[in-house]
This record gives sequence, C-alpha cells and structure tokens, in this order.
Amino acid sequence: MKAKATALLLADLGVTKSHSRPNTSNDNPFSEAHFKTLKYQPQFPKRFGSIEDARAFCRDFFTWYNRDHHHAGIGLMTPDQVHYGQADAVHAARQQTLDRAFRRTPERFVRKAPQPPAKPIEVWINPPQKPESIQA
Repeated sequence: MKAKATALLLADLGVTKSHSRPNTSNDNPFSEAHFKTLKYQPQFPKRFGSIEDARAFCRDFFTWYNRDHHHAGIGLMTPDQVHYGQADAVHAARQQTLDRAFRRTPERFVRKAPQPPAKPIEVWINPPQKPESIQA
C-alpha cells in the first residue's frame, strides 16, 4: 500500500484546501492587514540596518498605532481611547463640535445635522462561534 499526498487525500474526501483558518487571529489575513498599515507609513525604511533598528521602529510604530492612529473600524477612535473607556467622552465631544458647526453654518450640511462616526457595540478579532456554526 502506498501513501497518498495530503492534497490528494483532501481532494478525495471533498475537503477544500485553504491556507487561512477561520477564527484564528494570528492567521495571514489579520497579519497582512497590520503589515500594510506598517509598510505604508511614510517613515517605513526600505531596509533596516539591524534587528535593533527594526525593533526600535516597531516599538515607535505600535505606540503610534495604539495612541494616535484613528481606526475606521472603531468609530475613528484610537485603540487606547476604546480600551481605557474614553470612547464615550470623545464621541460626545465630537458631537458637540459638529452641533456647533451646524448651528453656525447649516448650509454646509445639505441633508441633515452631522453625526460623528458610530461606535461599534462590539469589536472582535475572533468572534465567538454561533451555536449553529459549531461543528461536533
């Protein structure tokens, strides 16, 4: 008896081969999205001089990413604002600013009074599985 290649065995069993796994936070799609943010930074060098240079750059990058970078997926808040419970206060301050702008120049806002980006109710890297999607 001869062993089959894994890919052939999977095909015979009707299993679709995939290199990404659902609900796995360290899988490629999640990593690639973060790498894009990192690599598209204007300060990102073509090359690092040493591992220490790379570590120093990444240390500064992650500080910026968490404290200063406003994320569309969390209502244009920073991760720190959300994590440390400041999101409601930031959202309220933004609404006050938009309300003042609307009162001063309503003609700038064609359809209705402006609203700050909505805050998500929940944010997940790996959302919990729904009971019907859990396989036995």
